[in-house]
Amino acid sequence: MKDKLNFKRYLILSVGIITMLFAGIIYAWSILKVPFAEELGFTKDDLSLNFTLTMSFFCLGGVLSSQFVRRIGTRLTIALSGLLAGLGFVLTSFIGEGGLLLLYLTYAVVSGFGIGVAYIVIISTVNSWFPDRKGFSSGALMMGFGASSLILGNLADMLFKTNVGWRSTYVIFGIAIGIVLVVSSFFIYSPDAGTELPAPKKKKGSHSEDFEVRDYKPSEMLRRFTFWRAFLCLVCITAVGNSVISFARDLALSVGAGAALATTLVGVLAVCNGLGRIVTGAVFDSMGRRFTMIAANLLTIAAAAITLLAVSIDSLPLCVIGLCLTGMSYGTSPTVSSAFVVSFYGQKHFATNLGMMNFNLMVASFMATACSALLTATGGYTAPFILLLSLSVVALGLNLSIKKP
Repeated sequence: MKDKLNFKRYLILSVGIITMLFAGIIYAWSILKVPFAEELGFTKDDLSLNFTLTMSFFCLGGVLSSQFVRRIGTRLTIALSGLLAGLGFVLTSFIGEGGLLLLYLTYAVVSGFGIGVAYIVIISTVNSWFPDRKGFSSGALMMGFGASSLILGNLADMLFKTNVGWRSTYVIFGIAIGIVLVVSSFFIYSPDAGTELPAPKKKKGSHSEDFEVRDYKPSEMLRRFTFWRAFLCLVCITAVGNSVISFARDLALSVGAGAALATTLVGVLAVCNGLGRIVTGAVFDSMGRRFTMIAANLLTIAAAAITLLAVSIDSLPLCVIGLCLTGMSYGTSPTVSSAFVVSFYGQKHFATNLGMMNFNLMVASFMATACSALLTATGGYTAPFILLLSLSVVALGLNLSIKKP
């Protein structure tokens, strides 16, 4: 019986990882935006705003996802999110010159919202099968989401340069996203009320935290000062990765990388992103919440500092190191968010609570827009990275103050 249960929950996790791989294509924006700049003449600020809007509707979809689940169920919600995400990509393929508003509507609003719904529903549903390994489960799902930029992002870049072209590539991706999410809806579901799942192991010694574990309603969570400290901390940490993802290719080009290497480095960033997610989950399970969050914060400070040094002295090797560390640090954020919310505020209202916590992505995306504006105003990356380094230091102060829900 135990083997059968383990097979079932690891099958659901495997399907979840594959589904998140396709949903994560939205984070390959630094590659997917290239045709709009080169062929349609959209500016860097125009495209940076699209990423900000995408994150905004991604977060909105996450918050509303629990309402969809309550009314139509988990499976129909995942299927609907897939149809929305796929439709947004297909419609994006029809954009022509002067179609900036249409880009915002199709890519940011329709696809961003659809993927945001899928993201929260898949994480909350799959994680409900792993009360004993919530960090591992979150990390594995986030790894799939982060790896999309490497796998599908580089596939998109390759197809852009062939006779397929960018328009057909968007259609192909839209259809693929829709099919994968609709098919996955037949496999991903919550455990029955009577299912006996492995209990979480209690941590011993210095890694344990002394507070009463209970389920907080969203309204209760929002009244906790600790939630807002964690929220602002994650905004500052996430801002570093969000900003670098939005201009990673251009950043590499600015320090002397060739076009092919710059595109590859976007993939390397994605690999490190995925690695950061799975490692963070494992560390969370073994070392606890506090150690994991502080380590993630220190990694973010190092990433911003090294990249700042790289752009200051025009060093490609340091830039590569900075991008790798940025990818890993950015990968820590979603895993920490998921594991933090379920640890501090419980499983019962997890989907809605995580959706609210994920609004840190939206706020952080405005930092990406601010960095883009600084880049345009100063003509270099030094000022943006001074801002990002400052934010990561502020995050550490907030981080150290988080002790109880």
